[in-house]
Amino acid sequence: MIDARLSVFQGVGQPFAFVAHPVGAAPGPGECLVQISLASVCGSDLHTVDGRRSGPTPVVLGHEGVGRVLAVGSGRETGLVGRRVTWTLADSCGVCRCCREWDLPQKCERLFKYGHAPFHDGTGLNGTYASHVLLRAGTTVRPLPETVTDEMAVSANCALATMVGAVEGLGGPGELAVIQGAGLLGLYGCALLKELGWRRVVVVDTNPARLELVTDFGGEPALNSACSVVPSGTADAVFEVTGQGAVIAEGLDLLRPRGRYQWVGMVHAASRFELVGEVVVRKCLTIQGLHNYVPRHLGAAVEFLQRQGARLPWERLISPALPLESLDAAMALARTGRWARVAVRP
Repeated sequence: MIDARLSVFQGVGQPFAFVAHPVGAAPGPGECLVQISLASVCGSDLHTVDGRRSGPTPVVLGHEGVGRVLAVGSGRETGLVGRRVTWTLADSCGVCRCCREWDLPQKCERLFKYGHAPFHDGTGLNGTYASHVLLRAGTTVRPLPETVTDEMAVSANCALATMVGAVEGLGGPGELAVIQGAGLLGLYGCALLKELGWRRVVVVDTNPARLELVTDFGGEPALNSACSVVPSGTADAVFEVTGQGAVIAEGLDLLRPRGRYQWVGMVHAASRFELVGEVVVRKCLTIQGLHNYVPRHLGAAVEFLQRQGARLPWERLISPALPLESLDAAMALARTGRWARVAVRP
């Protein structure tokens, strides 16, 4: 029996606790034991640590990660053993109406989310801020091609797969899209849209340093507002990935009649805003919210990285990896916004 090393979040204002925890017996039916090679700090983890998002404690946080399969239980493909993999950030039952009828397994009636479950739920190997994670039977596991490095793939099962889902319903390429926010969601969205053939993708942010990366992903940077480069009523699609309700009025103004507004970032209570329904009705707009993704989006994310990953500036996106024992320092570095993702290596 081996011991896993876990970083346990105990509550707001408290340091992470580092503990040894037995891995236990062989994986159960459908389960998959993974040794984590790289994890990263997502904004939702930072929201939890800083108290902007409530959750159970104690908990092993972290849902973005890459690792190598050590063992599988019965019913799981044995060929996965020894492979480097990514996995869906949620485990679903596969039989409820969300899973079967509505194509929303991320809203499963028995949903389990890695990095969000209490420490004492199951084996405790529930998050990626650890040396090992135990993937449950309803979790989709995707092998990674050797050409896709850990740094490329570490956030594929969160930011990239989410943006794959966000662009999925747009149909064919359009003339002009606006992305509100130049964080990792916005940058991925820009690259995905350009690969699909969109002629112009304008990316807006209030941080000049983040905008410096936009051209590498095929987009046009716009500081503070898109209004100076995008006339009112001309955008085919707008994507909200800032988490700030204050941007919604501008997004509605930029959209052309029958335009589409995708809301992705507003996943916390501080995203309230005032909406004038007349604007939506008179323009015949479509507004869609997206939270997380379905397994096929993770598969498409891995395929995108195989096609495009080598040309993207990972050395400017992902920080040099900090050790797991320095997770408090990793959170502090993430707060500075210096990197799109701060990497953590067990």
